[in-house]
Amino acid sequence: MDISRTGTGVEVRTENEVIRIEPWGRDSLRVRAAVGRIEADLPGALEEPPGQSEVAIASGDDLVSIANGAITAIVANEQGEGGSYVLIRFVRSDTGQELTAEQPAHFWWPGARVFTALGGGRYRLEQHFKAYDDERFVGLGQRTHGRLDQKGMTLDLVQRNAEVSIPFVLSSRGYGLLWNNPAVGHVELAVNRTRWVANAARQIDYWITAGTPAAILGRYADVTGHVPLLPEWATGFWQSKMRYRTQDELLTVAREYHHRGLPLAVIVIDFFHWTALGDWRFDPAEWPDPKAMVDELEAMGTKVMVSVWPLVSPRSENLAPMAERGLLVGAERGLRYMTEFPEKGMAAHTPVSLYDPTNPEARAYVWSKVRQNYLEHGIRIWWLDGCEPELRPTDPANLRFHMGTGDEVVNLFPLMYARGFYEGMLDAGQAEVVLLCRSAWAGSQRYGVAVWSGDIPATFDSLRRQVRAGLNIAMSGIPWWTTDIGGFHGGDPADPEYRELIVRWFQYGAFCPLFRLHGDRLPRIPLTTEMTGGPNEVWAFGDEAYEFICQVLALRERIRPYVNAQMQRAQDDGMPPMRPLFVDFPDDPESWSAEDEFMLGPDLLVAPILSAGLRERSVYLPPGQWTDAWTGVGCTGGKTIHADAPLNRIPVFLRSGAHVPVAGGGS
Repeated sequence: MDISRTGTGVEVRTENEVIRIEPWGRDSLRVRAAVGRIEADLPGALEEPPGQSEVAIASGDDLVSIANGAITAIVANEQGEGGSYVLIRFVRSDTGQELTAEQPAHFWWPGARVFTALGGGRYRLEQHFKAYDDERFVGLGQRTHGRLDQKGMTLDLVQRNAEVSIPFVLSSRGYGLLWNNPAVGHVELAVNRTRWVANAARQIDYWITAGTPAAILGRYADVTGHVPLLPEWATGFWQSKMRYRTQDELLTVAREYHHRGLPLAVIVIDFFHWTALGDWRFDPAEWPDPKAMVDELEAMGTKVMVSVWPLVSPRSENLAPMAERGLLVGAERGLRYMTEFPEKGMAAHTPVSLYDPTNPEARAYVWSKVRQNYLEHGIRIWWLDGCEPELRPTDPANLRFHMGTGDEVVNLFPLMYARGFYEGMLDAGQAEVVLLCRSAWAGSQRYGVAVWSGDIPATFDSLRRQVRAGLNIAMSGIPWWTTDIGGFHGGDPADPEYRELIVRWFQYGAFCPLFRLHGDRLPRIPLTTEMTGGPNEVWAFGDEAYEFICQVLALRERIRPYVNAQMQRAQDDGMPPMRPLFVDFPDDPESWSAEDEFMLGPDLLVAPILSAGLRERSVYLPPGQWTDAWTGVGCTGGKTIHADAPLNRIPVFLRSGAHVPVAGGGS
């Protein structure tokens, strides 16, 4: 094992492998390993290293250690049955306690890092770590499996509708790890090992930090980017449905909200408002005067969000010029059409292309059309839908991007798509950037990305899963998050059972970072340019539900100053507004087990109702003094209690001394 210094880090060589370990932010290390040489300019989430602690390096026979603040890496030459190999252990600098450690893939050969050559400098990569029976894992983006702790699971590292892949995991053992690789792959959080796999990549690259959950989230934000400050208007109520087909229809709904005296911060124009997919402009037959529409809505205190897709159809005026300039995603095999989609004037779904957001010229081209055709009308909020990207068939290896082959870089697509809009807005002098995205990757937050949980069922089971999904993506560095209140797929506004669900979903949604109603209600029709969805306004679900929903709207308005204060903290130190209990109570074992309740900021504990017919539920209160936000009754934590949950409210508790007006009256 040959050891050398490189900058502020160390480099270890053994036969054909080179390993580089460098300080990368406070209490953090970056590890890269490759066959032959380390490449410095591969795509990933890590930018230049931020300010860091003083580094201490020590070496001896077949051993080197590098310490940066709270974390130390110990690199040693180990002798196995099949020969020697290099292993890395990560320990707490103050106590020497093991955080995690590499383990060999097999007792004979090879070591903990496996490179299987694919040709052209690409490898199938494996990185092996030890497993610990008591370890819990949270993060890894947004998943639909319905669990907060993901120990024992195998998760694909690829973007899908409702499955957001962010390869960052926070461990109950006191460390966070970012797999800094946008390749398609998977992670196995098994009982016998943890294994990260990239199907096709150039080198292993991961970042690891140590500390409390709050400190880990802050360190992660330091190296991948801090979220901008969310504008105050954005914490208000957002109205959306499957599709408002015309300018008149949308204005009629907004005027009704205004007439009823209901808060309406944002109203949404969804897909098929365009002349052709990829024209990125309004169809004047349906939206004859967008500027007048925006002006009227602004006078009501309502902003407009418009849906923008990355797809370009053969009918689009932009297809030929983009193809000629190489601004579309190419194909390794077959034609350049990557999926199919309904198109105006076409009887059947049409094969469509993808624009390539990894190409700076392509990002500039799309933004130029958006700026001309939307921003100039006064629209400043963007819904970047279908940004996984959604492929049919799902074959990332067939894609050719400006930044590389699809199997190597496709997970960057949502991040680069958002980057084009973020940079375009700033260039246009627009300081407030809010991008509602169906997918994200590590670092997306720095571009003003808010994620919603995709096209989910309208069921109580789905609502239960959303609670865990929202907490995991919060622990993945995305502070701005929401769901389709009521679920997306279905829901009959006339059905009493569905009316109960939407009331309960509204009550949960009021305590999410963003507060947004959306869905494809009954009667539904297939995916065509004619689809519009059933009524989905707050008055569409019957008188009783309307009364309760109005109460929730008022509640959200009361707590908005508190929510906005949490958004400031998210910008400052990476703390997500909505988070699991253990972030605020890291030393309480029971808080690590609570999966169906959460903190909103430091002072509100929220316990949503997640099953039909429930009018009470058990709530775990962490140690300390708590007050029922509705009744004002105090209780001592460190135990589970039973809380009432009539249909007009869910259990909410205030920490001792907090003054958040959940029930009104300033308490």
